[in-house]
Amino acid sequence: MKPHELIVPWKGDKRYTEIARRAALLKKSGYDAEGIVAAITAEFGEPARLLKLREEPAPATVFGSVGDKHAHADDFDIEPGAYAQLQLALRLPIADRGALLPDAHQGYALPIGGVFRAYRAVAPAMVGVDIACRMMLTIFDIPPAELMRRREELFGVLKRVTTFGAGANRPYAADHDVLDDPRWTTTSQLRGLRQKATAQLGTSGSGNHFAELVVGETLQELIPGAPKQFAGLLTHSGSRGVGFAVANHYMRVAAQETKRIADVPRYYEWLDLDSEAGQEYWTAMELCGAFASANHHVIHDLFVRRSKLPVAAQLENHHNFAWREGDLVVHRKGATPANAGELGIIPGSMATNSYVVVGKGNPDSLMSSSHGAGRRGSRTWAKNTISMSDVRRFLAQKNVMIEGVAADESPFAYKDIERVISLQESAGLLAKVARMQPVAVLMAGEPGDD
Repeated sequence: MKPHELIVPWKGDKRYTEIARRAALLKKSGYDAEGIVAAITAEFGEPARLLKLREEPAPATVFGSVGDKHAHADDFDIEPGAYAQLQLALRLPIADRGALLPDAHQGYALPIGGVFRAYRAVAPAMVGVDIACRMMLTIFDIPPAELMRRREELFGVLKRVTTFGAGANRPYAADHDVLDDPRWTTTSQLRGLRQKATAQLGTSGSGNHFAELVVGETLQELIPGAPKQFAGLLTHSGSRGVGFAVANHYMRVAAQETKRIADVPRYYEWLDLDSEAGQEYWTAMELCGAFASANHHVIHDLFVRRSKLPVAAQLENHHNFAWREGDLVVHRKGATPANAGELGIIPGSMATNSYVVVGKGNPDSLMSSSHGAGRRGSRTWAKNTISMSDVRRFLAQKNVMIEGVAADESPFAYKDIERVISLQESAGLLAKVARMQPVAVLMAGEPGDD
């Protein structure tokens, strides 16, 4: 037997190259297979026993009905693939507990709408590639009728202060203190990404990211300064190319690190919080959160300055992030923190209600709520099934001005937001604080859609 075949049990050991060299020398010195293994064991110790998936998953609570492969998509809340992904995650050696929210749908690793609590570990793929994607709402001190009267004018202002995509042709200046954050200097990757952050600051992503003018009403007096009837600007975007690069780099690092100690499926790898890589990722993740927030603030500040609308209140919240709770780490991939008394924003679609909610701190959901209505199916399904003429007719009936509409982001591509909210209300996850409807929506769209 060749030396490299004898040392397979040590594969993944950081000293593997040294072990392989030593085994080859022992072979040249005349050692037989048994002698080589004995000598390697004496010098380097017993090979580590790889951790495996558990037979049974850690506990989880599911909010909503899970379908099966024979059921119609409209007859259940959560597709079976999303449930299966959470169950697989909960079989990991690091798993402590999980939850699945009613907007959940299948993604990779942890499903969108999935919550995963781990012991002293963070899993980059379970945070997601758009790290700290978030919502932001600015409420103006004007009545809804005033916004509707000026709707076309204000929609024009919004178009001039919002850029979707890479942001290289951003037609406005953007600056924010986040560019001076000392965390940009902590790793070579972050040093290299600062230039990208400068170029993309104040821009929005494509896909389901949007900026929209809304009119609404408060249902509880929990938003300081907000009038009973209000008009506002609601945006959804994240950490752009910076978060994407950080996520992909540390997903690769996590795969390498986990391979040394465990045999788990792709994308289910993790980083130990005490490791250098784990600490690097955590710093980068939190910086991505600050950058994502800055992107929203730049857009909202520019809109306020150019529209000259008085601001009554602002709030924001994020998803695609991990939060530490002592030795435990809560991953919320497409899920929103909902601690007791914490305000959150849950959007519907471009023609349905969105909500400001207050969390109830329900431990069964790991103090989480949904981050939106959730997709009814894949983007491919939507593009092949949904008629754009039907979409435009529906938007006209709802009196919504729209630019950048695409079939896979149309109202027909999303679940019923009223049911998603109702399920969480009845389960004690949240309560409604404000309700708003879009009146002018700006999205990236796709070539040929407009």
